[in-house]
Amino acid sequence: MPVVPSALLAVLVVALTALGPLSTDFYLPALPAIARALHTDSAGVQLTLSVYLLGFGAGQLLVGPLSDRFGRRPVMLWGMVVFVLASVVCALADSITTLVVARLLQAFGACAGPVLGRAVVRDIYGPAESARMLSHVSTATALAPLLAPLFGGWLTALWGWRATFVALTLYALVLMLAVWRLLQETNRHPDPHAMRPARMWANYRTLLADPVYRSALLIGCGAFAALFAFISGSPFVFIEHFGMSPQQMGLAFGLNVTGFMLGSTLSARLSRRIGPARLIRHGVWLGAACGVLLATLALLGPHHPAAVMVPMWGVAAAIGLILPNATALGLAGYPKMAGAAASLMGFVQMGLGAGAGMLVGHGVQSGTSALGLTVAAGMLFSLAAWRFGPRR
Repeated sequence: MPVVPSALLAVLVVALTALGPLSTDFYLPALPAIARALHTDSAGVQLTLSVYLLGFGAGQLLVGPLSDRFGRRPVMLWGMVVFVLASVVCALADSITTLVVARLLQAFGACAGPVLGRAVVRDIYGPAESARMLSHVSTATALAPLLAPLFGGWLTALWGWRATFVALTLYALVLMLAVWRLLQETNRHPDPHAMRPARMWANYRTLLADPVYRSALLIGCGAFAALFAFISGSPFVFIEHFGMSPQQMGLAFGLNVTGFMLGSTLSARLSRRIGPARLIRHGVWLGAACGVLLATLALLGPHHPAAVMVPMWGVAAAIGLILPNATALGLAGYPKMAGAAASLMGFVQMGLGAGAGMLVGHGVQSGTSALGLTVAAGMLFSLAAWRFGPRR
């Protein structure tokens, strides 16, 4: 029987999709403390973020086809098991090397939640309604990066940085139980050949040959790179450069997340009326303008938190318009390989995001210019991908 949409299912999809941002944003206020405790610098501790993104992206290349072959539910359950075990190792890590390796394993488990959550939405709602539903999911999921740094800063101040990974372990255990009890299988078109290398390569080649999918992929890549540049650089900009406490950094980060929530809320309300393509157009122009403003203020001054937060709020709002609509457009034409389409999109986005995080990590100690320039470059990339992409 087809799975019937329900409020409970929507909450579960949001919780699964939130696993990705929670795994990064929850321990952001603890990054400077981790660097001190494990005797490394900002670039070394930034590696725990960049390696996580690389593992998250690479894991999606396998998770998507696995779910197309065996179903969303069993793959998601195994992902939760891997995530829980890796989170325990993170909490017990006594060196930066151990933490980096554990974060890589954690990413392999975490990627099942967001990529298969999006595939479940595509399975249930189809191409017409998935853009609106993905926008609603993005709005609700934005509560994770809004609240996670606040609670992460609080836990770090009270019990130290290891408490953040303990909290992630408990969250994943609850989520695994919920998937086991509540999630029915939504893949009604299983492909028995989806895991064959020749079929996987043929699927990815088909996707990349489609100009609509390719344009949606590249637009989302630029937006995600800009977003992750801010995620990875903000703890050191706010705490080390501007002298904020972990709790204050969490609040500053959360205020910027409200921009993303506004953008995704507008996207959900307007997607039927004006369509995903026009929302993307508005988003790339707004993001490019605010990104250039952020870079200009970072290079010329004033050196004040507002010079980062105000333009970054506009960038976050633009990303809220771009990402759900780019995802919906990319997946719309592929009902029988939605998992592969979502995983390829996630892999490329995560790879560029990891590169952006590494760039910011090596330059963030000298001020805000590396952060501003990387965010601006990502949004200008999205604008260029839209400008030279198909117009339909």
